[in-house]
Amino acid sequence: MVSFIVRMTFAADDREEIAGLLRPLTLASRQEPGCVNYVAHFVEGEPCTVLIYEQYKDEAALEHHRNTPHFQQYVTGGLYHKMGGRQLENLTAVC
Repeated sequence: MVSFIVRMTFAADDREEIAGLLRPLTLASRQEPGCVNYVAHFVEGEPCTVLIYEQYKDEAALEHHRNTPHFQQYVTGGLYHKMGGRQLENLTAVC
């Protein structure tokens, strides 16, 4: 299992546009055969911060995700152009 959290920051004026990118990205990502979990959040108390929790069955499933048309459209072509910062936290399940 591959699990991680992506934390991104955006300008306050972009919040609705970011939500508009995250909704279809989330729906499409959840349909991928190797996706276990994909949940995008706005962080309470930090209106310019988005946190995405992602889980894939293996590295191949993650690589597939990164090469999908929806990733290219909403992440590479959208979120990456709008974000002010990005932090990745890899996770290891306890059990």
